[in-house]
Amino acid sequence: MGHNHQAGPTTGNSCPVASISVISTDVVIVGAGPAGTAAAIILARAGRSVTVVDKAVFPRDKCCGDGLTSLALRELEALNFQPSTVPNWQTVRAAWLRSPSGREVCLPLPSDGIFAATTPRRELDAALVDLAVDAGATVLQGHAVTNVEQHPDHVVVTANGLDSIRCRYVIAADGMWSPIRRQLGAGEPGYLGEWHAVRQYGCQVTGPAAERLYVWFEQDILPGYVWSFPLPDGRVNVGFGVPRSDQRSGKDLKALWPALLKRDHIASALGPTFELEDRYSAWPIPARIDRAVLTTDRVLFVGDAAMATDTMTGEGIGQALLTGRLAAQALVSAGATQPEQAAAHYTRSVQHHLVADHRMSALLGRILQHERGARGAIKLIGTNDWTRRNFARWMFEDEPRAVALTPSRWHRQFMRQPGSFR
Repeated sequence: MGHNHQAGPTTGNSCPVASISVISTDVVIVGAGPAGTAAAIILARAGRSVTVVDKAVFPRDKCCGDGLTSLALRELEALNFQPSTVPNWQTVRAAWLRSPSGREVCLPLPSDGIFAATTPRRELDAALVDLAVDAGATVLQGHAVTNVEQHPDHVVVTANGLDSIRCRYVIAADGMWSPIRRQLGAGEPGYLGEWHAVRQYGCQVTGPAAERLYVWFEQDILPGYVWSFPLPDGRVNVGFGVPRSDQRSGKDLKALWPALLKRDHIASALGPTFELEDRYSAWPIPARIDRAVLTTDRVLFVGDAAMATDTMTGEGIGQALLTGRLAAQALVSAGATQPEQAAAHYTRSVQHHLVADHRMSALLGRILQHERGARGAIKLIGTNDWTRRNFARWMFEDEPRAVALTPSRWHRQFMRQPGSFR
């Protein structure tokens, strides 16, 4: 298979400072977020030549809740990622849920390892880019891909400021709007995602939110919720998500945001000196993995481009890392000359790991859509230590939500395995 050929020096996270000509590579990955870098790391370590192309220059901000579930943490640990490479990493030891009735329940997480954490995406994604470079991948930043041309035995990728790149496969990790998906005719006209989300950073937090991870289920936005995720030095990531099906406009969300922050229980948790930083950001969340087109000939879609976000919570980092890994493993397994086998392998893997859980999450989301369902669920969760402890593991995706429907994933340490990064 081909190899990378470069001309001109690079600095930092492989950001080019001179014109670069890449003749050929085994795999081109479009997008250097968690899905793309996870795939790059695995492929490079397996001996494949890998070129990652991203229109951004890292570090860059990314609209996100910044929360890492047990799924995300296990995927990061498997990549040999080190939390110490992220300056504002915050380990979370408990989650606090509030019912529409005002009932508040604390869900303690096990102390044997890390089961939840927070980290700004600006720092996490840049650290993953560095890890991909260390693994041997070439990362070309500041170049927007403009064309992907498929041939029977190869793909040609064109990007601004680069010569054409010839490769065997493309992994499209290019996000919710996936220009590659649209170009190849695999897009869904008018698709805007399943959720709206709004996020803003805040500082001077003196209330309990400085230490606690909060999820508030508010009656008027069910099954949506408001969150506050702690960061070091009295900072938080605060935001809310609502299903797109409730027909709120961007103007409605803009007006709702300050009103939510003024609610007594939220303001009390943040404290009287709380201040918002900069402006809020809003973004759509795709959560349709059960209906997504995952492959087109020699192109595999991962992360948000595969609509892989959790439909109940809107969490997507773990799913991005997982789909990136599965795509890389499918390419390693199939080899350069068997695109049909690679596509089939990847599709089966995604269905095994994500589709059943997606459908279970959708069912639970319908329960939380109604106040009675949300109140009943939180009351049940808070019944005793066992329900609180095990729901916390389940909430943070320590075990597949639909494990009862997928016996092949049963194991002896179910709900008892240690956390990551012990």
